[in-house]
Amino acid sequence: MTRLSVNINKVALIRNSRIGNLPDVLQVAKDCEHFGAEGITVHPRPDERHIRYSDVINLKSSVTTELNVEGNPISKFMNLVLDILPDQVTLVPDLPDALTSDNGWDTIKEKSFLTEIISELKNNGIRTSIFVNPDCRMIDGAKSVGADRIELYTESYAKGYLKNKEKAIKLFVEAANHSNKIGIGFNAGHDLNLENLNFFNTKITGLLEVSIGHALISDSLYLGLENTIQLYLRELKK
Repeated sequence: MTRLSVNINKVALIRNSRIGNLPDVLQVAKDCEHFGAEGITVHPRPDERHIRYSDVINLKSSVTTELNVEGNPISKFMNLVLDILPDQVTLVPDLPDALTSDNGWDTIKEKSFLTEIISELKNNGIRTSIFVNPDCRMIDGAKSVGADRIELYTESYAKGYLKNKEKAIKLFVEAANHSNKIGIGFNAGHDLNLENLNFFNTKITGLLEVSIGHALISDSLYLGLENTIQLYLRELKK
């Protein structure tokens, strides 16, 4: 079954709106795992507006499933992940002031840069993933720079799902089939939710992991965290 990694950035965003440690990010991560999540994802940004670099350090010693750290490989980010050695690093081409991730890497244009970064990560035993659009050329590029996996950027699927789900999934099916053909693993994430997740997972062959944060944390306000995680896990059953 496709693994569920819960992105807890939004939990940290709520905490940071007040002085103190409520909600407790570390405890929420532990609870997510206890309730069935198979990984924890965080995306520290340079301004630390949600997950702080200190959170990531603390999570490394408390997460018992898998810790996936996302981010643009600026010096500060690279120093962090090479220090704590998470299970997976997902490289995302975010600008420093980006509200959220909004595009994948151009793995052809950035081949030299990505090759160097990924080599350093893999030499330190870190599984590497690259955030890409559902474009077979970019997937080939990810393979050529040495990435272990890609993460398919699924915003276009989520936007198109309500209008024409078969049309919305088409490029992702092609991308998944191509990934399987060339032998690179793949994850997916961005705007996946309880409404569109099962169709995506059913249509895609070989999907290893989904990273879900905004929708899952929002659903948990109404449904409770434990119940919400169980509902997402149910949607990931073929």
